[in-house]
Formats: sequence, C-alpha cells, structure tokens
Amino acid sequence: MKRVKLEELAAQQRGESYSELYERIRSELDAGRLMPVKASGKNGKKPALYLEYWIREEQKDYSELEEELDYRLTPAISVDYYRRHLPEYEKDRQYVRMLDAFLRGRGDELREPVSVNERSYAIWKQEKFLKKGHGGTILKRCGIEPSDLNYYETSEPLAYYSGSRATPQNLLIVENKDTFYTMRRHLLSGGSAILGMEIGTLIYGAGKGILRSFLDFEICVEPYMTHPQNKLYYFGDLDYEGIGIYENLADLFSGRCEIRPFTKAYEEMLQKEMGGETEQSWLLRLPKMKEKQNQELSGHFYSYFCAGCVKRMKDILKAGRYIPQECLTERDLRRGEEEAGREDAV
Repeated sequence: MKRVKLEELAAQQRGESYSELYERIRSELDAGRLMPVKASGKNGKKPALYLEYWIREEQKDYSELEEELDYRLTPAISVDYYRRHLPEYEKDRQYVRMLDAFLRGRGDELREPVSVNERSYAIWKQEKFLKKGHGGTILKRCGIEPSDLNYYETSEPLAYYSGSRATPQNLLIVENKDTFYTMRRHLLSGGSAILGMEIGTLIYGAGKGILRSFLDFEICVEPYMTHPQNKLYYFGDLDYEGIGIYENLADLFSGRCEIRPFTKAYEEMLQKEMGGETEQSWLLRLPKMKEKQNQELSGHFYSYFCAGCVKRMKDILKAGRYIPQECLTERDLRRGEEEAGREDAV
C-alpha cells in the first residue's frame, strides 16, 4: 500500500469543489481502494476528511505471463527466476522473447564463434546490448552462460612497427607511446638494433592495455610474430606499476613463451639517472611515484638483473621514487649503439 496526503488526492481533479472531493473519496473508501490513516487526524471541515490515506494497490493479473513462461519458451531458457519475479519478466519480456526467437530459429548459428557485438546484434538488434546494455542480466536471469552463445571478446588491436618479418626475431613491447615512437624513429633512421639488440618488431603496449590485447595475440598479429623461436622482451617504467605490468604479462604467457625484461634499457636508465652522483643525491632528484600503486611483486622481474642493479631499483621504489622510460631519448639510443659497437669491436 502507498500512503498519500489529502492535498495530493485533491490535486488529481482540478476545479473540483470540496463537496465533490468528499464524495469522490467516500466512493473510493466504500470500494476499498482507500483506507484512512486515522492517526493523521481530520481537516476540521464539514463533512470532515482525514489528512492522509492508504491507497490499496490493485493486484495485477499475471496469468498470461505465467502461461507464457510455462509453455511458450524454449526449454533452453530457464524460467525459474522469472516465475518468482513476474514484474521483472514483464519488464524484460521483449528481450527474453527475442532471445527465445533466436534460439528457436537461428540456434545453428551458435556453432560458429563470432564477436560479442555481432552476437548481440544478431539476437537483439543492438550491437552493444551484451557489453553495455541489459544483455548480461537477461542471460543470467534466463540461466544461460555467456559461453553458451559462443562469442568472443575483442580488444583494441595491437599497434606495432615491423622492421623485418624474418624469423626467428626479437620483438620488443614498449609500455608508453612516446618511447614507442622514439624507438620507431631510431629504427627507421637505418638501424636494426636498439641498445645493441637486434629488434625485428616494436609493439606499443599502451600500459595495462597490453594485458587485454595479448589475450588475442595469436589472432590479431601477423603469422611471423607467433613463430615459436621468436623472443619477446618488455620495457616499461621503473615503478611498481610498470614492473607489475611486466610480471602479469609474463605470467599470462607462462607455458606458451618466455617474456623477458629488456635489461639493457633498464640498466641504461639507471646509469643515466645516477650520472656519477652519490646515491642520496640522485635518488632525491627522481620524480615521486604516483600514489596507491600495487606494491605486490613476485620478484620474477628482478631475477634477470645483477645484484647491484636489483639493489638500486629496490632503493628507488622504497624511496617512493621512479624512473619513467621517457628518460631515454633517441640520442641515448644512438649513444648506446655506439658503445655496443665498440664492445663488439673489442
């Protein structure tokens, strides 16, 4: 029941006299559709009316919906939830019937996987209904698992630069856009190596976006990039988040291939930022790390570095500082190439 004030009832019929209002309310009381809230008191007029009333809401007849649920939907749709929540079925009915029609008439299409938006459009004529609309709720209420609809999630396509399609080769994933472009410019200038390591393909990781993109790695890249003898390297910011992205990515690909940190680039960052200064002075000169970064690291990242480098990296993190990979410019890459060339000559 719903509680309503006398003035609200009066406002329902504009221009109505008090005697007409009284007769209307008396009629509703006699029919049982209104009940006085006696504790509210009366309005002091003659004849008097109570100041508040309970409206007895009519019980809706859901018999047709119950029959539809029991006898007219495909057995593939569970009706348990909607039998217990008939008002919800009344709201969802249009979408449930569209799902029912698809399963009955086009169910054979489920044998072939399609993208989530394609499946959503095929069923509801709304391409975003499953991802951003009410589709997920409809499936849950109908007892249908997303896997039953045989669709796959799509991610943003990987952005990469291919300097060579020869295999096997080294592929380098770079966390940030500026460094990706800097290294790409360096390779386009005629070189095939970065800091002494031959790089066939440069991949833009887009921060944490690389984790989702790499779920579809095999289907969104060229075949040469999935050669089993290729080597994958990662280079990102030297902070908890950057290291965490690497460790999550390496864990994601565990058992399929090994992803290594690009150790030379991290060592180059450390060497450049230290600049021959004492530890205390160069640490304080580094930018402060963003707050609330997840500090839970497995230590897998550190296993690729010498003890001295690990100590310096941990000191940076403990001090709440970090080194962005943007500290390396194209000039640093060229200098690194020259040093690598001199080492090879020796």
